[in-house]
Amino acid sequence: MAQEVAFDVNLIQNSTLEDGGLAGWAPFGSLTTTVSVHSEEDDTTLPITMDQQHEHVNKPSGRYILVSGRADEKDGLGQAITGALKPRVTYRVAGWVSLGASSTAAAAVRVNLAVDGDEGLVECGAVCAEAGRWTEIKGAFRLRTEPRGAAVYVQGAPAGVDVRVMDLRVFATDRKARFRLLKDKTDKTRKRDVVLKFGEAASRIPGGASVRVVQIDNTFPFGTCINTSVIQNPAFMDFFTNHFDWAVFENELKWYHTENQQGQVNYADADSLLEFCDRHGVHVRGHCIFWSVEGDVQQWVKNLQGRDELMAAVQSRLHGLVSRYAGKFPHYDVNNEMLHGHFFRDRLGDDVPALMFTEAAKIDPAAALFVNDYNVDCGNDPNATPEKYIELITSLQRGGAEVRGIGLQGHVSNPVGQVICDALDKLATTGIPIWFTELDVPEQDVGLRAQDLEVVLREAYAHPAVEGVVLWGFLQGTMWRQNAWLVNADGTVNEAGQMFVNLQKEWKTDALGIVDGNGNFKFRGFHGTYVVEVKTATGKQILKTFTVDKGDNNTTPLVLDLADV
Repeated sequence: MAQEVAFDVNLIQNSTLEDGGLAGWAPFGSLTTTVSVHSEEDDTTLPITMDQQHEHVNKPSGRYILVSGRADEKDGLGQAITGALKPRVTYRVAGWVSLGASSTAAAAVRVNLAVDGDEGLVECGAVCAEAGRWTEIKGAFRLRTEPRGAAVYVQGAPAGVDVRVMDLRVFATDRKARFRLLKDKTDKTRKRDVVLKFGEAASRIPGGASVRVVQIDNTFPFGTCINTSVIQNPAFMDFFTNHFDWAVFENELKWYHTENQQGQVNYADADSLLEFCDRHGVHVRGHCIFWSVEGDVQQWVKNLQGRDELMAAVQSRLHGLVSRYAGKFPHYDVNNEMLHGHFFRDRLGDDVPALMFTEAAKIDPAAALFVNDYNVDCGNDPNATPEKYIELITSLQRGGAEVRGIGLQGHVSNPVGQVICDALDKLATTGIPIWFTELDVPEQDVGLRAQDLEVVLREAYAHPAVEGVVLWGFLQGTMWRQNAWLVNADGTVNEAGQMFVNLQKEWKTDALGIVDGNGNFKFRGFHGTYVVEVKTATGKQILKTFTVDKGDNNTTPLVLDLADV
């Protein structure tokens, strides 16, 4: 029996402190921790946001709880949730936080849910908070079982730092309502009006001329990671060749793979995969030239003595790889995960990340050079917010780097459409194209996995700044993250995989009608390649292909003269 879920209903009592009291709220942690109610004196500091679901402006109440006397970073504010939390439902956590005026540095503030039952402490969101500025919480969680009881806690920031919390909310998200909103957005972003002009003679054909327009491919790229093993698997190849036109090598281009031992450079695996992609007409992303996280740097590189030795190795890697494959990779992830690691910057200076971009661009100017990182679209990582990603891009640009792509890895759990869209909106202000580069949605329940995948794909496809989606695998037993596969090991497509297939079908146009009195046939279709079939009453049949592109931001109809048909 389906469970009753009240969507968009706040489960937090006294969220906006309207009566001026602290009913429902309490301090927790050290005995010195206290809470008190205050009002923001300067209304101009309150952020204004747009509620994308209901299309109205949100403004905080201005009333907040001040958490003081914190003797430990775990000290904070809490409230028992009296409303029933349902399993298998995605809940969103929202609100605003800032630090006390005495704080001189930004700090992580986290929202956690303590659950009576097997799930224990559930992470619900995190922000990088500052003094004098309100930062919005954009978290989410989902429970596997219905808890006997639960309480939400706000904690974090170093001991001694006051934390301010405003309008905290916990509510169930309605993904279907969100999808209805995305329908119009998708139409504006990915479709265009088309007029096929057959000439007046066609309008005078006895019995009329019937027209069917069928889309044979969509120009929006979908890809997946590959390796030397999976391309030998018939189950992988069957799904791959039918559903993807882009690929990325899982490990075979990474430095630790091509030069695991100093001086022993081996591109055999990368060459083999590149030849495979060429044979199948598949474009390939170059992942990655460098990896900035120390744990992913091979030991011999870590052992190099002094700046000069490391810089020589970096230059050798950069010139050796990019010159070898010049013109082969349309994209490169230049220095992977710079929001989460600084191995080269710490040892070679702040200017070296930009240098990697400028040097790569000189060798292969046609390649689009990307930043690439994770958690930016999740609202759960203070180190990887959209704002920090933009700061990184701006820093690279100041150093002379031409950043031509923003990579969102997309390793997501419990995705919420509005949170993803907010991140995309902010990143889109850079004017740089965005790709999801390593998408997977791990979830043990394959039905929920299908729902999660649909959330991310619909947000990506509807957003005008997103120019492609690459999955981080799809076949059971071959993926980096467990419980994320779309195709079972025996080749059968599971519910999540079928969702992917269904969306690809949904995003193709099939139109049927007759030539009008002016000799025209009009339809609105997704961008891509089409075949038009024209039939007359006498049985004459003619086929012709054409392409619908974006044109002038989809605002001007595409007019094609097919009078010769």
